[in-house]
Amino acid sequence: MDVPNARKVHTCPMPKTGGIAMALGCFIPVLLWVPKDLLLRSVLIGAGVLVIFGFIDDLKGISYKLKFTGQIIASLIVILYGGLRIESLGMLLPYDMVLPGWLAVLLTLFVIIGVTNAINLSDGLDGLAGGVSILGFICIACLSCRVGEQVIALVAVAAIGAIFGFLRYNTYPAKLFMGDIGSQLLGFVGVTLSVELTQKNAPLSPLLPLFLLGFPVLDTLTVMAERLKQGKSPFMADKKHFHHKLLRLGFFHTETVFVIYVLQTFLVLSAFVFRYYSEWFLLIFYIIFSGVIVTGFYIADITGWKFKRFDFVDIVIKGRLRVLKEKAILIRVSFKGVELGMPLLFLFTCFLPSNIPRVFSFSAIGFMTLLILTCLINRQRVEGLLRLVVYLSIPCLIYLTDTDMAGWVGGRLNLLYNFSFGILVLFVISTLKFTRRENGFKLSPMHFIILFIALFVPNLPGEYFGNQPVSQHMGLHMGQHMGLIAVKIITLFFSFDVLLEELREKTNRLAILTGVALAVIGVRGFL
Repeated sequence: MDVPNARKVHTCPMPKTGGIAMALGCFIPVLLWVPKDLLLRSVLIGAGVLVIFGFIDDLKGISYKLKFTGQIIASLIVILYGGLRIESLGMLLPYDMVLPGWLAVLLTLFVIIGVTNAINLSDGLDGLAGGVSILGFICIACLSCRVGEQVIALVAVAAIGAIFGFLRYNTYPAKLFMGDIGSQLLGFVGVTLSVELTQKNAPLSPLLPLFLLGFPVLDTLTVMAERLKQGKSPFMADKKHFHHKLLRLGFFHTETVFVIYVLQTFLVLSAFVFRYYSEWFLLIFYIIFSGVIVTGFYIADITGWKFKRFDFVDIVIKGRLRVLKEKAILIRVSFKGVELGMPLLFLFTCFLPSNIPRVFSFSAIGFMTLLILTCLINRQRVEGLLRLVVYLSIPCLIYLTDTDMAGWVGGRLNLLYNFSFGILVLFVISTLKFTRRENGFKLSPMHFIILFIALFVPNLPGEYFGNQPVSQHMGLHMGQHMGLIAVKIITLFFSFDVLLEELREKTNRLAILTGVALAVIGVRGFL
């Protein structure tokens, strides 16, 4: 349990076992599916060492010296056994000079330990460390796919899935913390993947890890500099982190997390856009970004500036939104968009694959029969059966659609179909914002990440996810549009969960449309 104290924001004891779940959620799919090369084995062993030390720390508490010992052991495993090295700094050194072996080892050790601690120290608000990390992993996965790094891409995707599951219970107000297990794991895996990605692929700048994980690094360096300036230990815990400063400036908890998400998103997008730029450009860009952030906090501190909640925002805009919410105007519109949009999009998708496998058709007919019988015999179990049907059907259907789409689906129709998923996300988020429910899903900073994925990934350059088989890039035999497949599955799952919460067990229409979709799948398999 994480017990509150003077430097912590939460006010009641909180379980901090989320890191164990994230470790299992990340390790198990990697062990099952990812080809095991030397680096991956070293990363898994090193991460396992950190999980053990983190578990002891979460359980009993350990000194920072012992914590550093675990981090050094884990880092040396990936450096000496896995062969991970920061050997090139690009144009920062004359003639693209390669660092001597001993210097490369020391620099890599320093970077891994530094970033691992940066993520660990940034874990100060609900959803903060997980959200910042997931944004970095998304960019790592995108860049890895682009340059054909299969192992790195799949490990990053496994981490994204593990973090998403955790954020479901860690967004404000949190029910679960990740503890030292989770924060050290995310930092360690994130930095090792980003270093390996940029050091092995010459077109990518070796300074990109600074952007992928740059905001927690800047936060940690700034805090340590302030402590040293005051003659204190740089490892002493206090409330000088950026998120503490934003809270003191008058931002609410969720607003503080959202602001940091936006800043991290800016860095991640910059990493993707400027991935081939010179190292001097990237370094100057990051220095300017850091200078603006640090200077802004310094000026606010010496002037006593506070965030003003303008009457125009709080009274005019929020007041009108409050009226609309009370009159239930926006919720009616947005909820209808979800209530009709999700099942109709599901139904329309049933017509898009060129062929439906017989085994899928038999399964659909079986589920349809079971759904009809459940509706007639025991209506209380309909919701649970709908979840089972949708969760099993959507991944198969989306995969078939995007790997073997029917010829009648032209370019404009396909574009409109893909765009409809973004529209559905907007309806879902609007529904969450104006719902009158007291329990279930609520709008949180995590939905910013979901919206970012839904809008960003499908609009990546065509040659990346859009027009070439993934097997050409990654050696996988999994068809095309893997990024788009993931986005569509996430969108439909998320929309379905929100819809069930809003329907309040009134699932008649949803059950009928789901049954029709199953019937279409069943019939098409025999045509």
